[in-house]
Amino acid sequence: MNAPPSRTSQSLMNGEARSWVTPRARLSAPLRMLYVGNLERGQTSLQRLQAFEHLGCEVAGVHTELHTQLANLPSLRRFSERIRRRLVGPRDLTGTNRQILEWIARARFDVLWIDKGLIITAETLRAVKSRQPACRILGFSPDDMYQRHNQSPQFREHLPLYDLFFTTKTYGVAELRSIGCPRVAFHHNGYDPETHRPLALSDEERARFGGPVGFVGTWEPARAASIAQLVAGGVPVRVWGARWANECQPHSNLRIEPQELLALDYTRALNSFDISLCFLRKLNRDRQTTRSVEIPACGAFMLAERTDEHLALFTEGVEAEFFASNEEMLEKARYYLEHPEARRRIAAAGLERCRVGRYSYHERLLDMLTTAGVAEGGAMLECG
Repeated sequence: MNAPPSRTSQSLMNGEARSWVTPRARLSAPLRMLYVGNLERGQTSLQRLQAFEHLGCEVAGVHTELHTQLANLPSLRRFSERIRRRLVGPRDLTGTNRQILEWIARARFDVLWIDKGLIITAETLRAVKSRQPACRILGFSPDDMYQRHNQSPQFREHLPLYDLFFTTKTYGVAELRSIGCPRVAFHHNGYDPETHRPLALSDEERARFGGPVGFVGTWEPARAASIAQLVAGGVPVRVWGARWANECQPHSNLRIEPQELLALDYTRALNSFDISLCFLRKLNRDRQTTRSVEIPACGAFMLAERTDEHLALFTEGVEAEFFASNEEMLEKARYYLEHPEARRRIAAAGLERCRVGRYSYHERLLDMLTTAGVAEGGAMLECG
């Protein structure tokens, strides 16, 4: 591309080598893509960018994440920025809008892909449409973008300018159309086949990351109540993530690791648990989440909340297990801890479902590009 050098995916991996398997999905013709999203190591947005590259896209990346910039500000300025973000929306501290316009001025693109573009202005997208009318503006977010806590004034203003917006929420199709997005499509969550995969771990690694029952994710009241019932029922649980240490009562069966796991450390934990719990985020009205497919893709046994979307992804009792109450969760956790062969059989079937069901980002994203009319070979699920 005749443009400034981009922050390539390899440079964003911070030295962690990636040995991609050959993707089964591949574009029949290359596409030029400007990808805007959080490109920090371990983020699903970066994993999707890399999947586009391996599909055959020529990708330039623009990094949008604000947390690092905010963390480096003086405490008073950081506090004022957070108040401002809550009241009038986030400030473009990374110069994302400027970078988009610079790329558009210097190179031709088939697709502008925006991953949860909270700081992208309508003025920027209008300029893209004016300067490159053939460039399709596609949006994506795994979050519940109808909810105000996931929005920004900039997002609501530029929403009508998407050629197509992809949501992982079935109910999001009608809701996003109702607030101004002209075309919305639903697609299930995906996984990164390089990051989320079975790993051969040493006994030391399993002891470092795993345990009988585990969960990786941020503290929430409902999740804490479920885990409290497990540990009170005699089931040892290990949790990795923020806020648990401050919010939970100590218990001999509960081991808290107050840190976030990224990239292959996240995978090592999933590979090290006998049972991996999959809780949904109530604030986002989740019926599935990224871990819903990441856990089985690791060849791990998943015990998840029972929803219609989970049941569409995996056959209960065959490819994953589900629960509708804390009592059922405790009963199944006890049963499968005592029946390792059944646990391993279900985990293997879940992994196979991920592979034959076309759940990887390679295949999910090819379907999305096909739905958007910029590629061939995918399958549209729902669009309106």
